[in-house]
Amino acid sequence: MTEQVRIGVWRQLVGQEPAAETLASAAAAAAKIVAGEPVAPAAMTHAWLLTGPPGSGRSTAARTFAAALQCSTGTGCGECPGCRTTMAGTHGDVRLVVPEGLSISVAEMRALVQAAARRPTTGNWRVVIIEDADRLTEGASNALLKAVEEPPERTVFLLCAPSDHPEDVSVTIRSRCRLVALRTPPASAIAQVLIDRDGVEPDRAQWAASVCGGHVGRARRLATDEAARQRRATVLRIPLGLRRPSDVFTSADQLISAAEADAGEASKARDENERAELRTAMGGDGTGKGVAGAKRAAEAAVKQLEKKQKSRATRTQRDTLDLALVDLAAFYRDVLVTTTGAGATLNHPDHAEQIATAAASWGPESALRRLEAVLECRDAIGLNVKPRIAVEAMVTTLRQG
Repeated sequence: MTEQVRIGVWRQLVGQEPAAETLASAAAAAAKIVAGEPVAPAAMTHAWLLTGPPGSGRSTAARTFAAALQCSTGTGCGECPGCRTTMAGTHGDVRLVVPEGLSISVAEMRALVQAAARRPTTGNWRVVIIEDADRLTEGASNALLKAVEEPPERTVFLLCAPSDHPEDVSVTIRSRCRLVALRTPPASAIAQVLIDRDGVEPDRAQWAASVCGGHVGRARRLATDEAARQRRATVLRIPLGLRRPSDVFTSADQLISAAEADAGEASKARDENERAELRTAMGGDGTGKGVAGAKRAAEAAVKQLEKKQKSRATRTQRDTLDLALVDLAAFYRDVLVTTTGAGATLNHPDHAEQIATAAASWGPESALRRLEAVLECRDAIGLNVKPRIAVEAMVTTLRQG
């Protein structure tokens, strides 16, 4: 089985060999079930919870497992129509739920559960992948729980969440799922996949892998996007750039503006295309007699779409800001490592000189207070405190130490 997880769709899982072994074994058992062959009890189950730190590849693991379940050969070959369409997101029996707002509503989950009750049409299994299952509202969790407790035949639920903590996934749902824990992939594995899959130069790939904090997607952006590299550099100039009281507001504005710009870049073209497609589909751009009703209906639908897009933009902005705060927290963590002589690997090895300068100026207690301020800011934003207020309070503490 070890050799199998290095080929086909399993190559998508970067540095996750133990998890790949578990999922590949379950996929093999699922193929036997489809063929009517006996399998060991619990070799394949109907509900899975995939957990791991950000960037570890939870959603990639879910899609990979789904592809193996739909594979014609039963091994996740990566070549058959079942594997290719699942990985491309176009398989008719694989439903991917990606929350574009701040939560997954009960109405959305009820519709999903109803669709999951149907038998597969073209594939071996009907697979439901729920990314960010920690965003389920209480009502949505209850709706999902009923389906997980009484699963339809040949339906598999794959839930992705940061951890199996009750704050992320309710205890009742967690108790009915088989847990697969992903780990932070090693830098060497991330660098290799950037070289092999994305064609990144080895030096750039190794740098991106060393500073991404184990986040594969972040490593790819840093390696291929100059704007992402500039945003990171801007964030890491903050700790040593807080010399005057006015720097507090300047730095806070830089953090907020960078997050807003990133969210705007990510959503502008997509939003315009969605609005144009919706108007066309509903006849809102038609001319001639009898189109007034269609135009009114199209405009009403566009307003609903714009509300959804606004929620998605808010989430994107918060996610981008959170990424910047993670970089900032890692800087202060590196200062603590240096001041205490712990000898641990730095998260920002390319900023070792600045880290050493900060370590020489601050004591361990001061560095720790700054780190705690960043973590408190992340918590405050998670509790819906206005980002600008939370960031300005944080930067004030960063300057005072």
